[in-house]
Order: sequence, then structure tokens, then C-alpha cells
Amino acid sequence: MIALGLSSEDAAARTGISQPVGTRWFRKAGGMPPSHLAPSAAAPSRRYLCLEEREEIALLLVQNVGLREIARRLGRAASTISREIRRNAATRSGGFEYRATTAQWHAERAAERPKAAKLATNAALRQYVQDRLSGHISHPGGSVVVGPPTAWKGRRHGRRQSRRWAKAWSPEQIAGRLRIDFPGDETMRISHEAIYQALYIQGRGALRRELTACLRTGRALRVPRARTAGRGKSFVTSEIMISERPAEAADRAVPGHWEGDLIIGLNRSAIGTLVERQTRLTLLLHLPRMPGHGDGPRVKNGPPLAGHGAEAVRDAIVRSIVHLPRHLRRSLSWDQGSEMARHAELTVAADLPVYFCDPHSPWQRGTNENTNGLLRQYFPKGTDLSLHGPDDLEAVAAALNGRPRKTLGWRTPAEALDALLTNAETDHVATTG
Repeated sequence: MIALGLSSEDAAARTGISQPVGTRWFRKAGGMPPSHLAPSAAAPSRRYLCLEEREEIALLLVQNVGLREIARRLGRAASTISREIRRNAATRSGGFEYRATTAQWHAERAAERPKAAKLATNAALRQYVQDRLSGHISHPGGSVVVGPPTAWKGRRHGRRQSRRWAKAWSPEQIAGRLRIDFPGDETMRISHEAIYQALYIQGRGALRRELTACLRTGRALRVPRARTAGRGKSFVTSEIMISERPAEAADRAVPGHWEGDLIIGLNRSAIGTLVERQTRLTLLLHLPRMPGHGDGPRVKNGPPLAGHGAEAVRDAIVRSIVHLPRHLRRSLSWDQGSEMARHAELTVAADLPVYFCDPHSPWQRGTNENTNGLLRQYFPKGTDLSLHGPDDLEAVAAALNGRPRKTLGWRTPAEALDALLTNAETDHVATTG
């Protein structure tokens, strides 16, 4: 169930066990499935009884069917059935009762052939891996740099918190470097997957799980691939992805297609930016702080007092763009930030369809990204953007819209917009006449 993308709690509920037990199993396994459940695992040999056959045996025993008849129905030897019942019956309660799940557990435990991990048996290899993964870094003079104090809580490090300073070689780097440092010693070889398993699975390879803090991701558990694929914003559906945007927006031949984003400053301050794809006209959105911001500690999942929540961004876009003619409001492309959770209301209020870019694809809003780079000349990173009022933003926007652009034949965005509006009025008068 977890491999299909369900959370450990939902997977536990689906399989009929308590949610705490399911979570505990998942964490104990390091987020990795047992080897016999892996997609690459070989199918169980027909030499041994499987769980379905044990269930059939349990049902037939309840019906008082004899052992030889059970063996005949399953296509097994009578001695196999007799031995199965004798070895794997449940006897803990003082009786002698055959249950399929208990029998399967007894059989799997008896079939285990534990193999010592390479890192557990090779001390030199284990020391090499640990030193490259978690060893101290040093000044050029040789003195050790301890780094900031950190605590390992069994989970991934939080956002904007100090990380443990270490050499932090990746398992793949360690595995690859072994061939260079020990070219003739075949005992000093290990795959990067074996290192990951030694970190994620408790007791597998003699590496402590807290060393996962030295991995680049800092994950204490391996995340199933299907679970990461299912992540995303719930308000983004396939019908409003950028692939569904009108084709006319791509070649910039038709005006009215916009790209938008936020530029973030100190203390979660922000300014909204809108850029028209054909004329490169820029509009800046004033996003002031909300009452109560900074008066106390930040409340988790509380109201967006920083001023760039979904409602504030929706209202700012409507105020800025609703006065434009309809033919200059054809579409808006945005990334999948939570500030656009109210996009449906924006579409209705401003008659402006909204499309979302693919995750981690800023080039799909290249015009806006380039404009944001120009705006950093006025609003550098690390500065408090809430200090700039609406008049300041209007002045900066006018400065950008008054710059000649090579892509516009050295015209300015303001001149390009005036030409569009003039042509539209001329066409309207000609059509009326």
C-alpha cells in the first residue's frame, strides 16, 4: 500500500492494523520494503507452501477434512501437510490450533538465513565510510571545525535550522572513491545502495541512523517514490496546467498573456510581479502586512499575516489588471505556490484564466523570471520589501516600462502597449463605420 503512494497511517488502516503499529513498522524499516516484497524479488518457489495454501488447509481442517484428502486437493504429499500442521500450528494458548497467518509467520522465521552485512564484518571499510560520511571538516591549518550545535531527533531536520557540519560525502561518492583509494583491494568495495540500507534500516550494517543527518537531504527515512509523485498542491488540476494554455501564448503573437510571481524579502515580506509576454509591460502588486504581524510568535497554520496569502494576492491582481481591456486579459501563468489557491475566484473576478507551470520549471515563466532579476536592482535580496509603499512600486514599474528593450526593437514596454491600444481603437472604429 505504501508503494502505491499511501501514507503509513492509511496503509495500516487498509490492511487492518492500528495506525501506530503501521507507522512504527515503516520507521523501523527505514521507509524501505523488506527484500522479499521488493519489485525485483523472485517469486516464492513452489517447493514451499504459500499463504494461500495455508489458508486452504485451515479452512479444510475446520470442515474436518482428512489430511490425505487435503493433500490430494492441494496437489501435495500427505507428509507435507502432516509436517506443516505439526511444525507451524499455534500452541501459545495451550491448545493445538492451525491458523494460516500464524503458520506463515512460523515458516518465514524458520526460513530466514541472515547474512552479515559487509559493513558489519569489515571494520576498515566501515571506518572509511563513516569518516567520509560524518568526519569532521578542518581549517586549512588542520584545526577541526565543530560547526553549530545540532540535535538529532530521529526525523529530518526542520526548515531553516542549523545542519550538522561534516565531510558529507554522498554514498555514491564514497563507493566510487573506494576504487581509486584501494585499486587492488577487492575487500574495500561496497555499493552506494548498501550504504543507504545500512543508514536507513536499523541494525543493518552497523551504521547508526543518526548519520542520516550527514546526507544531503537529511532524510531519516527513505521516501517511497510513489509518495513523492503524489505530492503537489490540491488546487492544481490537469485542466489548468500550462500545457492547456492557448497555443497563441507561446509565440507572443497575441497580447494579453501574463506571467506572475512573488519576490520575497526579509521577514517574509513580498512584492507581486506581473509581466505581459508580448510587450514586457510590468505591473507591481503592493502586498502590505496584515494587522497583528510581528506582535507575537508566528502561529503554525495561522492566518497569512505577512501579507501575501491567497486572498491578498487575489485582490491585488484584480485591482491591478481589471481596468485593462478584455483583449489584454487572456491568461495568467503562475508557479504552484500556495498564494494562488484562490485562482478560481480570480478567474471569475478579473475574467482572467489562470494556468500553472510544472513543478521546478521556472523557464516556463522565463519573461517573469528575467523581469524579477531586473527588479532586484531596486529590491535586493535580504532587504525588507514591506518598507516600499504603492507609490514606490508604481515609480519602479514606470522606470522598467520606460526602458528601451532590444527584443522590442528598442521601443519601451509603455510604447508597445500604447501601440496595441491605439491599433485596437482604430480597428474598432473601422469596424463600426
